[in-house]
Amino acid sequence: MIRTTPFHARLNELNDQHLFTHWQGTLSPLRYTHAPKHEYFAVRNSVGVFDTSPLYKYAVTGPDAEKLLSGALVRDIRTCRPGQAHYTAWCDDRGYVMHDGVVFRHASDEFLLTAGRPALSWFQELGTGLRVELEDVTENYGMLAVQGPRSRAVLAELMPGAETLGYFDHTPAKVAGTPVVLSRTGYTGDLGFEITVASDDAVAVLDAVLEAGKPHSIRPFGEEALMTLRIEAGLPLVDIEWHDARLTLSDADCVTPKELGLGWMLRGVRDGSRRFVGSEAIRRELVEGTSRWATTGIVVDAGDWDRLYRAADLFPPKSEHPLPYESMILDDDRAEVGYCTSFVYSPVLQRHIGIARVRPDLAAAGTELRLELAVNHHNTTVRIATTPMPFFEPDRKKS
Repeated sequence: MIRTTPFHARLNELNDQHLFTHWQGTLSPLRYTHAPKHEYFAVRNSVGVFDTSPLYKYAVTGPDAEKLLSGALVRDIRTCRPGQAHYTAWCDDRGYVMHDGVVFRHASDEFLLTAGRPALSWFQELGTGLRVELEDVTENYGMLAVQGPRSRAVLAELMPGAETLGYFDHTPAKVAGTPVVLSRTGYTGDLGFEITVASDDAVAVLDAVLEAGKPHSIRPFGEEALMTLRIEAGLPLVDIEWHDARLTLSDADCVTPKELGLGWMLRGVRDGSRRFVGSEAIRRELVEGTSRWATTGIVVDAGDWDRLYRAADLFPPKSEHPLPYESMILDDDRAEVGYCTSFVYSPVLQRHIGIARVRPDLAAAGTELRLELAVNHHNTTVRIATTPMPFFEPDRKKS
């Protein structure tokens, strides 16, 4: 059965393409107009809205809610105060990443966890014997991302609290008399917010946001624009940057938090002062230095890119559509030293960028390598250099 989101009835009216993908069985627009680049620039220059309702949502409540989550999540949930949210991940016993998500703390014993893939049964198993209740509330709520430099101005017309809400904070609010939760979160790497609202009230809230956004040329954007936005932000995506460790057939498709670039979440793991599922394996990795890969950004040498294509009598492509496959990364001796998981031309940066996995000794910023690509059905390489991520991080994102 194909599901639709609580916002679908209204957003579908604004969609003249009617091209959808399935986000875990829920219709999700690829784009709303013929040119996803227009939707992309709406986010980078003004404001756009994206329907994040297909995310799984789990209410975690009870006296042992924090205990459960602190023993499951890679990031230490004990440092998250009520009114704050954490981006986090969770692993299997071997320290390989299964999923990621955002956890919203509403009280000492009340949390809402979002996930891109189903995970309820895993948390329920961990919660056996604890005083905790887990409930799948996915169908109960819609989530609307309002993203871009004018997102604060739009939402402040409806919720004055948007003016002062801190980065990754959340607060109860009202839109058109409807209770919502407003959070300073998003997946675009820009100034942005997300609104969580009861499903029955979703369209009314969306209408209010669209009306407030008219002076700012607000428009909905789909997954095609989002993919370019999230690569610029250096944000990983399940089934692209990594695969659920429970479903892979080989360790080659598994990755640890450190290998994925989430090492900043691992406070207290090296010294063994904090334990969660997979933490002992991760501790050994940190102490023994056994990471197979390091995640890094890469940027293409624009002159070399142009030379390759013009030598083949082709116009050098500059496509904002990410490549749908991995590309090998080589050293100057043409030995394979890594691979690029996401690659795209960034319109705002005006250069080709990618998220890559390379040998740890080659991850230092400025390391020169080569990216494999095909020109006129012939395999060749283009010069690249490693670089820190995110590629795009304006001051407004956290200010």
